[in-house]
Amino acid sequence: MREEKTVRSATIKASSLRWGILRKAFLRRPSPDPDEYSELGIKRISRKTTRGFNLIPCHLMEDHLKEHSASLSKTDQSDGSKDACVRYSVPNDSALKLYLFQRVDNRADLNDFEFCNRYDIDNTGLVCHWPSEDVLAFYCLSHADMFRSKKVIELGSGYGLAGLVISAVAEALEVVISDGNPQVVDYIQHSINANSSAFGDTKVKSMMLHWNKEEISDISNTFDVIIASDCTFFKEFHKGLARTIKFLLKNEQTSEAILLSPKRGDSLDKFMVEIKESGLHFSITEMYDMEVWRRHQGFMKGDDSWRNYEKDHCYPLLVRIFL
Repeated sequence: MREEKTVRSATIKASSLRWGILRKAFLRRPSPDPDEYSELGIKRISRKTTRGFNLIPCHLMEDHLKEHSASLSKTDQSDGSKDACVRYSVPNDSALKLYLFQRVDNRADLNDFEFCNRYDIDNTGLVCHWPSEDVLAFYCLSHADMFRSKKVIELGSGYGLAGLVISAVAEALEVVISDGNPQVVDYIQHSINANSSAFGDTKVKSMMLHWNKEEISDISNTFDVIIASDCTFFKEFHKGLARTIKFLLKNEQTSEAILLSPKRGDSLDKFMVEIKESGLHFSITEMYDMEVWRRHQGFMKGDDSWRNYEKDHCYPLLVRIFL
């Protein structure tokens, strides 16, 4: 009987299994019919990871969350039950700890999609901490000198790990951590408040920034460095993202945008077409950090800590964009 169920689950279409993943995100308890969406099938199709590249170790901090839950619930319009505080141990000489506030993993809310419709945004920033952000934060930590005395903005930041790392270690002049989702920006601001003692003289702030809106005119030609991770997946946002990068970059030869994104089929290629049509230049590097590459090779050779790892969808390429 068990073998028969295994064979049946292996033949379920990928599209049905992905709907099963969505269903699990909405339901707080299992489906009454255990065969409706096979757990084996969902594990077979899902590329979600709990650890990712694990370059910056993290730990759930329940006690730290309690100290901030009241202020979080006021902004999030919740009782705090959906919130989590995660402590990141930054691997540098000072043994720096950063505290990020975010949603509890595997929980979605129908109100989130009302926000998406109202603000014309996607919901990915609330879903989880994405692996490319971990790689971007590690890369920025390893190249902290490029941010010293510079104005920096992170686009589509999600929970903003990379922006917070730069704020704490790079002696930047200013760091703006932005996202188009106001709910995400609320979490970012709480993280900024919780880590303010680590920023020294660096001015750090959150910002709601939509790539397809006109509000960027107030900060055009402002930033020395733009960073972003995994922001090229949705093709409908390509033109707006390219336009935003061009508007925000300071008109100097040393200004640049640093993106880390997987290829995701032809998505990254199509975005680079938009960059070229915007009059910007770019380079793409596959092997940009030996530690990241070593872990990538381990996943390719069968390290099962990242189930269903696939280079095209999971390994972020380094994209540098300049005037």
